[in-house]
Amino acid sequence: MSVIMSIMLFFSSIKPAETLPSLIQKGKASFYSKKFNGRKTAYGERVSAEALEGAHRSFPLNTLVEVTNLDNQRTVIVRINDRGPFAKGRVIDLTHAAARALGMISKGVANVSLRVIGKSQSVAFAPAPSAFSAPVAFQPLLEPVL
Repeated sequence: MSVIMSIMLFFSSIKPAETLPSLIQKGKASFYSKKFNGRKTAYGERVSAEALEGAHRSFPLNTLVEVTNLDNQRTVIVRINDRGPFAKGRVIDLTHAAARALGMISKGVANVSLRVIGKSQSVAFAPAPSAFSAPVAFQPLLEPVL
C-alpha cells in the first residue's frame, strides 16, 4: 500500500510539461474576440491580436505548444501566457493571428491537437539587439540618418 501511495505522490507533484515534454491533448480550440485586445492576461502581459499566444487551463505559463488543426493539418506554435478557456469542451484559446494561421477564423472553433514542445525564454527580459552583434558589413546601415 505504501508503494502505491509513494508513486501517486511522486506523480502528483510533477507539472504536466515536465512529465511529458511531448504531451499530446486533443479537443476544441477557439480564439479571443477583438474586445480582449489590449487587456491583461493572467501572466500580466497585454493581449495582442498579432502575437502567437494562447490560454490553457493547466500548462505552465510560458510553455510552447504546437497546435495542429485536425481538419486541414495546419500547424502553429504558440506560447501559453493566459489561463482559460472557460467555455465547456474547449482545450485552448488562441489569439487572432494564431487562429488565422490555423485557418479557423471562418468557423470560430476547430478540432485541434496540442503537443508541448518546451518552455519559452521570458519575453520581458529578452536583451535588446545591439549594433555590435550585426555583421561588420551591415553596421554602416545601422547608423542614424541625419
